[in-house]
Amino acid sequence: MRVKPGFKLRTVVGEQIIVPEGKENIDFSQIISMNESSAYLWNAVGEEEFTPEDLAKLLLEEYDVDEETALTDAKSIAAKWVEVGIAE
Repeated sequence: MRVKPGFKLRTVVGEQIIVPEGKENIDFSQIISMNESSAYLWNAVGEEEFTPEDLAKLLLEEYDVDEETALTDAKSIAAKWVEVGIAE
């Protein structure tokens, strides 16, 4: 899995928002707000391939969370990113 090209994380009025950039994303009409942990993951994976397990590892490194919770949350975040069209 990887983040789709043309989507950038920006801070708008103090909120972390995913914004489309480029002609390939011109019809993207959703506003996607990221909380602190999802913004951290987005920045951490950059344009590299990743799995939910990779995301869970990042969560374990950054936050005081157990492995089961980290993996459950990572799978949920990855699925949501795919669902809204910002990762594939």
